[in-house]
Amino acid sequence: MAFVTNSNQQFNFNDPLYSLTEREKKYLEKSWAVGFYKLIFSSINEERFKDLYSSNPASRPNTPVNVIFGALILKELFALTDDELIERMMFDMLFQHALGTGSFEEQPVSDRTFSRFRERLYNYEIETGRDLVQEEMEALADSFASFSGVNRSIRRMDSLMVASNCKKMSRLEIMYTCVANMVKRMKKQDELISDQYKHYLEEDDVNKIIYHRRSDGLEERLQEVIHDGVNLSKQVPDSLYDSSEFRLLQRVLREQTESTPNGPKPKDKAQIKTDSLQNPSDPDATYRKKAGKDHKGYTANIVELSPNEGPNYITHYDLKPNTYSDQSFAEDIIENLGEQEDELILIADGAFGSEDIKSAAKDNNIQLLTTALIGKSPEPILSEFQIDEEQGKVLSCPGGKEPIKTTYYPKTGMYRAVFQKTDCANCPYRTNCSMKEQKKSNVVSITSKTIARAKQVIHMGSQAYKEFAKKRNGIEGIPSLLRRRYDIDHVPVRGLVRLKTWLGFKIGAINSKRLLKSVQEPIKCS
Repeated sequence: MAFVTNSNQQFNFNDPLYSLTEREKKYLEKSWAVGFYKLIFSSINEERFKDLYSSNPASRPNTPVNVIFGALILKELFALTDDELIERMMFDMLFQHALGTGSFEEQPVSDRTFSRFRERLYNYEIETGRDLVQEEMEALADSFASFSGVNRSIRRMDSLMVASNCKKMSRLEIMYTCVANMVKRMKKQDELISDQYKHYLEEDDVNKIIYHRRSDGLEERLQEVIHDGVNLSKQVPDSLYDSSEFRLLQRVLREQTESTPNGPKPKDKAQIKTDSLQNPSDPDATYRKKAGKDHKGYTANIVELSPNEGPNYITHYDLKPNTYSDQSFAEDIIENLGEQEDELILIADGAFGSEDIKSAAKDNNIQLLTTALIGKSPEPILSEFQIDEEQGKVLSCPGGKEPIKTTYYPKTGMYRAVFQKTDCANCPYRTNCSMKEQKKSNVVSITSKTIARAKQVIHMGSQAYKEFAKKRNGIEGIPSLLRRRYDIDHVPVRGLVRLKTWLGFKIGAINSKRLLKSVQEPIKCS
């Protein structure tokens, strides 16, 4: 299928638009469809997706990419299935106008158009590492912000857990499923299967092994399945080494078992890592416990504008296994944003911040403001210590006294300053400066990070900082919106790449709705 751009974006006299009455045209001009066509559909960059198609001009041309991409945004905007979306495109004039397909003799979509397009996106990202949906959605967000003229110097960031759309499995179920899948794959390839594994091919075998037995024999059954899995893996032919079934069987044996003199045994539960296989149908999903709740799946990170006036568009997003930390997301977004010409303020909660991350942000002219500090907050008075990082010396304490000796330890970044006892005798800060009394002197151990954290504590108490902290609270509505309106926890696909693609179109729907809502004056129909 050859890539061609959409040449039918201009309305012609065959368009139903020209058969409308004046009254009908007025209603159309006030509808969402006109704004969607002029501001969203017309901004989609088709060239970005040309690598998904053949470069051979002799092959059949592709369905217009901007029609597919715009339709998938509308699908999320109106909470439609693929079939319902096709029906709307065929019989709803507003959808046809929004996608510029009113002039087509027949709507250029079939029952497989959208699934095939998504499959091309998945395969392309797996092969190249490029997420074209994310690139286009973030480019559209930039276009929307330019059109709305909103201030982009202040942004806020938050993360949310996204559930995997797969069944919660016990260790026995995971192990059994991997063994059974391998046996079935070998059967499909007409490979010789030993009699001891043939029961895995029976339809009711899973119930006999897992559900129809007493729970007190669980360990014995798990050991039996492990024994079958280990022996089966040795019988898998070379031709199936690259199969997903064999890779998952090897993985689950590696994660769930340990070698002993008597053969492989189940690991203790405490030894099993959180990134272990949760369900063979979704090998990317991981486990995490947060706020006292168990989560199986992924974590999404959202960055949105926080202007005083105008729409707060989502400018960046990402999806990772739920073992990915907020600090890692912060590092990623700072690298993604790059060096800023004008200072950018990025507001997040305390889990996103560390002194190293804030320093990296500062190097890019980004001020990372966190609304709390991780761990115990240092005494504010520690901010008054003066140090010379180049010479590795403590110059003075909060009381203005110079140490009689200073030692710097490069491996830990610790400064050890020795003061005379008379210097601390009547000092008003002696109870708060972390000073430890010794026989002949007093000693303070401190790091530059502690001093920076103490300055942060003081800064967080300022009125200006409190105003910024209030702005961060606005992004708390995004997780709720994605769950209530866009059903992010029940997406009908599995795997990180697929789920991230669906998340991208949901983000596009949120931004599109905010843009259309912000348009005050009716947009004139073409």
